[in-house]
Amino acid sequence: MRLTNPGLPYGTTPTFWGSIQVILPGEVATTHRHVASALRFIMKGNGAFTTVDGEEYAMNEGDLVITPAMTWHDHVHRGDEPMIWLDVLDISLVRAMHATFFEGYSSDLQAVSEYPHRSYQQFGSGIMRPVRPKVHNPVNPLLAYPADRALAALSSAAELPADPYCDTQLEYQNPATGQSALPTISTRLQRLRPNSRCLPQRHTGSVLNYVIGGSGITVVNGQRFQWGPGDFIAIPPWSWYEHALTSQEPATLFQVNDIPALRALGLYREEFAASE
Repeated sequence: MRLTNPGLPYGTTPTFWGSIQVILPGEVATTHRHVASALRFIMKGNGAFTTVDGEEYAMNEGDLVITPAMTWHDHVHRGDEPMIWLDVLDISLVRAMHATFFEGYSSDLQAVSEYPHRSYQQFGSGIMRPVRPKVHNPVNPLLAYPADRALAALSSAAELPADPYCDTQLEYQNPATGQSALPTISTRLQRLRPNSRCLPQRHTGSVLNYVIGGSGITVVNGQRFQWGPGDFIAIPPWSWYEHALTSQEPATLFQVNDIPALRALGLYREEFAASE
């Protein structure tokens, strides 16, 4: 099910599509590749596996799995209950550049490598990296970001003083470069504390937020939107926005934005409202 934006001819934002995908037990998404960069954030369920250029990783609730451009990938659900994940591709940007390309594989599933977790074993610690790595993918050697590691990092950062514009926000990074996990898409986790209110900001990037837990409001160009677990909030480019929490429990949001693409093109600009 696509998160269609009625104000656009194509896509959720000007540069990417967000879709909600339901995967049934035993279902297989056959091997293919495409120019568009893609990611999956697991909203609900456990038991699926993805293979990306021969490396196989579990896909469980809260995990982030990426498929860089032109990597062979497939998915298999080996669990017992349906799964739901957020599927994001920068296809709107790729279409605008007239660079769309798709290719099927010679069989339904690709072979799994002798070392199926090579990239995670080399780069997954987050604090160390190999001196002479054997890297299959030049875009990002790390293909899977487990939920427990990401949430532990977010909780640790949330013990520090809050940033006035986002409270606590961490970005999934490419461990080889320190940049965003994908060259055109940034993925982030955000923690909002009880009764917190962020100051307004705006930038030329577009944003899609998925509410993992908690409830609050987002004000976009003066219009107020309430949200809770399972909701999505899309923010257009160059729109003033701010978040505020209305619950006594913290809120956690998963965010996708196109800021890396705007930066690469020299088109990124941001403004922050002054403190009250």
